[in-house]
Amino acid sequence: MLVLFETAAGYAIFKVLDEQKLQQVDSLWKEFETPEKANKFKDTTEALAAATAMVEGKLGKSLKKVLKKVVAKEAHEQLAITDAKLGGVIKEKLNLSCVHSPAVAELMRGIRNQMEGLITGLPAREISAMSLGLAHSLSRYKLKFSPDKVDTMIVQAISLLDDLDKELNNYIMRCREWYGWHFPELGKIITDNLAYCKSVRKIGDRTNVASMDLSDILPEEIEAEVKLAAEISMGTEVSEEDIANIMHLCDQVIEITEYRSQLYDYLKNRMMAIAPNLTVMVGELVGARLISHAGSLLNLAKHPASTVQILGAEKALFRALKTRRDTPKYGLIYHASLVGQTTAKNKGKISRMLAAKTALAIRYDALGEDTNAEMGVENRAKLEVRLRYLEEKGVTLDLHCLLLPASDVKVYDPSGDSTLPTVSKKRKIEEVEEGEEEEKPVEAKAKKVKREAPTEGNHPYSKTLT
Repeated sequence: MLVLFETAAGYAIFKVLDEQKLQQVDSLWKEFETPEKANKFKDTTEALAAATAMVEGKLGKSLKKVLKKVVAKEAHEQLAITDAKLGGVIKEKLNLSCVHSPAVAELMRGIRNQMEGLITGLPAREISAMSLGLAHSLSRYKLKFSPDKVDTMIVQAISLLDDLDKELNNYIMRCREWYGWHFPELGKIITDNLAYCKSVRKIGDRTNVASMDLSDILPEEIEAEVKLAAEISMGTEVSEEDIANIMHLCDQVIEITEYRSQLYDYLKNRMMAIAPNLTVMVGELVGARLISHAGSLLNLAKHPASTVQILGAEKALFRALKTRRDTPKYGLIYHASLVGQTTAKNKGKISRMLAAKTALAIRYDALGEDTNAEMGVENRAKLEVRLRYLEEKGVTLDLHCLLLPASDVKVYDPSGDSTLPTVSKKRKIEEVEEGEEEEKPVEAKAKKVKREAPTEGNHPYSKTLT
């Protein structure tokens, strides 16, 4: 049996003379012979290429060269390896039988412990330096050519976009409150935040509004309203230094707003390049937030549709499970346009169907070879048809009673509620009268008996008195 051993210095092939001694793991290192073949790497580049091929389960050039020499001499021998996937590639390419077992793993551990004595010409210091250099090169290669690095860019971009929104809200609120002391009517007239900051930046003191042209920022109607409000404003007077600080804050708001729009365009382009089907299904922002929540596109592809549906609502889910209440129907997917445009009654159904189609789109984007969005467009069209059907069905059910004529409207029949036989009222009255006639003489006789006075002989105290 031959043993393939990989080191930072190169490949080494050992030969086991007695295979029966593989069971004696403790003293296994004493049974090794000297290396039959040893192939050293020329430089770090060749070592990096070989290590990368080993990690990916491929057959590198240097390893293929070494194994061809082995096949030429001893093709009947078995080759002990540590990676079963690599063994399949070697057997397919070179038709060399490979062995992978727990005994082989113990054998490799013994070789690693006694590597200095088995491989001549390699001091421990050189092996350590080679291992460190190869580790650094392999790490840089993985970082440079990692398939997940694009997902990292999307995650960072959507996180920065959310942070910019929070900061913009704080800055704009502070700007409106600060300038509101001087010109409070302007905040009610101009509702758009960017237009408000640009107007404040251009106006400065409210006394300059009368001679200021704001047509490039505001429409004519709003501009006239601003000029009229400036004449009768209730605001207080402020100094030039205060106005300068407010204008500097407005500059910051305008710059951040412009950078946010630029960042949104960048995120939109990256999402269309990396996950086009996901973008078509739920949009750029929702798709990016799903990827950010899962960590990467590949991790998101591993989630089932039920998890994608409630992704982002984990706290509500565990609270519902703990209190034994209804679980949430949607998480981040609630902000998708398809869920937002439907009624509250059908939001659960649409979110479930959208999550199922979105899970397929995510797997197609992460694991498929094509980069088109045909599948996403097709699935979205199906969902839109289903949405229209649900909406029309609800409307027709509500208007069904109004569209029916008066003769077709069914009335509730209470006769089916009673299981007793029905008797006419006339017959009931006759039976009641006959019963009363039969009872009357009996009652009269009873009354006569009660009214009879007792005789002297029949008196209970008559005998005692006599």
